[in-house]
Amino acid sequence: MPNPYAEAGVDTAAGDLAVELMKSAVAATHNDSVLGGVGGFAGLYDVSFLKDFSRPLLATSTDGVGTKVAIAQAIDKHDTIGQDLVGMVVDDIVVVGAKPMFMTDYIACGRVVPSRIADIVAGIARGCAETGTALVGGETAEHPGLLGPDDYDVAGAAVGAVEADSVLGADRVLDGDVVLAIASSGLHSNGYSLVRHILSTRGVGYTDSLPEFGGLVGEALLEPTRLYTSPLLSVISSSDGAVHSLSHVTGGGIAANLARVLPVGSWVEVDRSTWEPLPVFRVLASMAGTPIEDTESTWNLGIGMFAVVSASAAASVADALGTAGLAAWQVGTVSMSARDLDGFEQGAKGVDGGAVRLVGSYAG
Repeated sequence: MPNPYAEAGVDTAAGDLAVELMKSAVAATHNDSVLGGVGGFAGLYDVSFLKDFSRPLLATSTDGVGTKVAIAQAIDKHDTIGQDLVGMVVDDIVVVGAKPMFMTDYIACGRVVPSRIADIVAGIARGCAETGTALVGGETAEHPGLLGPDDYDVAGAAVGAVEADSVLGADRVLDGDVVLAIASSGLHSNGYSLVRHILSTRGVGYTDSLPEFGGLVGEALLEPTRLYTSPLLSVISSSDGAVHSLSHVTGGGIAANLARVLPVGSWVEVDRSTWEPLPVFRVLASMAGTPIEDTESTWNLGIGMFAVVSASAAASVADALGTAGLAAWQVGTVSMSARDLDGFEQGAKGVDGGAVRLVGSYAG
């Protein structure tokens, strides 16, 4: 008997196969708090441990990876996009000092290709395992006619918990605090619309091999987002309150994201000479024919996170991050003194925060 849904372009059997292929990867992220297995209408997570908190707060975040998926689709490589998704979602939760508990994902596609969906979810599961997050549920939706057969998009949401009196933020920041930059692995998942525009204008394809990209262009641009949650949680717990605020350098670039986690009336000058932007940023800026400084509000230029810490503990926090595999260095100092703030980025994304500007010239 004909299947009307299949004739309309939706293959439920392919969806079932995709679930079978991803089950083991998802199950590997589960811990004793996860109830039930894969395939339920809702994921269940035991939060009995919150009774040990004095005042537990839940932290939640949701995001996608933007047009980076277009590059994955172009070179048919889908096993890293999932890590990007975890980075965009879970690393926003750690910014307030929260420990992530669980995550769900959503994949919309024009056609379910089971192996492709399994690759995406496997990447999500790896990222979840690295950040101590249980992947408790998700949805794969087939949208023929709305998306092309090989098109897809990914999104996710996560929930964490933090003790109320341990929340990190601008209210903890003090005059004289040190601003530490923490290295990124590359573009992460921001500014890809600009990347794609630059390459298109120059006639460069993702399957081209260019020495300045170290090989295949698409593979270089798919460098996975660095994950910060586990090392940061370890440093926060061992630093006796020295970490005052964190900033995830995502959309909006360097100055705007740091300004969001500084108190009103404070200012920081970020010293460009303290680091050398990763080669991929210089290559892309050169292709665009623009000074690299003009991309500071779009790309992270080698800084994936900022940590604002007490001056007395800055060296030890930087050392601890380095031991955990995250290069960190001082880029500035918080000041509360009155001054002319012309040329500073002041607050961002609805936050009346501090003021930040970048000064000097980049190393290298």
